[in-house]
Amino acid sequence: MGLLSRTARARRAAPPPSPPGQSAQPSGPSGASGPPGRRTASGFGLLGPRRERHELEPERFAELGLPVGDDGVVIGTDAQGAPAVLGLVRPAAFDVVLVGGAWTAQVIALRAVGMGARVAVESGRQRLWTAPAQAANAGGQSITLHDVGRVPPQGASVLSPVLIVRDCGIRPPLGRVRSAPWQPVLTLLPYPGPTTARLMSQADLVGVQRVAPEEAVEIGRTMSLPREDVEALSTLPDGVTLWCTRTSRTYVTTQPTDPEAGLLGAARRLE
Repeated sequence: MGLLSRTARARRAAPPPSPPGQSAQPSGPSGASGPPGRRTASGFGLLGPRRERHELEPERFAELGLPVGDDGVVIGTDAQGAPAVLGLVRPAAFDVVLVGGAWTAQVIALRAVGMGARVAVESGRQRLWTAPAQAANAGGQSITLHDVGRVPPQGASVLSPVLIVRDCGIRPPLGRVRSAPWQPVLTLLPYPGPTTARLMSQADLVGVQRVAPEEAVEIGRTMSLPREDVEALSTLPDGVTLWCTRTSRTYVTTQPTDPEAGLLGAARRLE
């Protein structure tokens, strides 16, 4: 017989008589005896506290809104000091070109690992990536290093996204593994080369760090940058990147965290 049935039968039973010379204890609201001031519910223990119901008038519904921004990797702060978030992992192919230093690409790779992504680095200078890979791989194979043209299929999925970093010089060959859903590709160019304009034109997002004035003019022409941004590209401090498309642009300053600074050193444009 179940608990509720036994409780109901006990509730119907008359209370035992009090011993001689002892007065009966007062009953609670539900008929169960207990200390004064303690309310009980037969078979269910003490009654909980009574509180006001949580209600909100319809005209105040807007107060429930939450300021949620884009999801992605925080790569620094913008000109207003707000966090700059790079939405790398998407349910569609996404190509990024960064004309700049390996330091910035390494920071992005480490922070992508921190967000739960795996990173596959295709590079002809793997010595630059050995320290970040060893640090990230303390608990598994979070960053893998591959020779140029030797990146195997990564099996990216919504539960296991993969960032492909291509560090293959100013004229990177056609990659075996391309961007795909949940598998963005970041192509790092140390400085502009003969294929830069084409790669920028095909990219979904372009990042540019300090370049020579004549290189800035070419980049400005490709990305339709206004004159003030073209002039600024040759004077950008270390750690500052102009992230742009043909219709929008923002300057981002990347500062390393203490662990990143201990591993990679201070921000720098060239290795």
